[in-house]
Amino acid sequence: MAKSQFVYVTYIRTTPEQLWSALTDEAFMTQYWFGMHCESRWTAGSPWRLVAGDGQVLDAGEIVEAEAPRRLVIRWQHQRRPELKAEGDSLCTMELEPAGSAVKLSIVHSIARDPSKLIEAVSGGWPKILSNLKSLLETGSIALQ
Repeated sequence: MAKSQFVYVTYIRTTPEQLWSALTDEAFMTQYWFGMHCESRWTAGSPWRLVAGDGQVLDAGEIVEAEAPRRLVIRWQHQRRPELKAEGDSLCTMELEPAGSAVKLSIVHSIARDPSKLIEAVSGGWPKILSNLKSLLETGSIALQ
């Protein structure tokens, strides 16, 4: 079966523990994720949701793997736009690897269809979100509003 994927790698001057916390703490997340946050218990099998500032659920799914502070895998389906929801579940894998005084964060977001409008959409969002995350952890402020 054909597959579409988006891959993003960045290096952030922080520790794996601080980065894991930034990826899983709702209050911190709203600072770099444009007012949105993820809700979960962050354990394998637990529900996961991406929630907008107005409470609307944008994406919903479950945690597939959670190995703090090293690996997080989330399976989710978009909820708001019908054409993206129709594509079904996507899989987002985040890997954190120490790299000297930084952490290498690798994200692979994939779906079992090619082409994919969902992967096209996340390909525009992930770089902005992760740029804000990197900036916030390294300087204390976000890069993009």
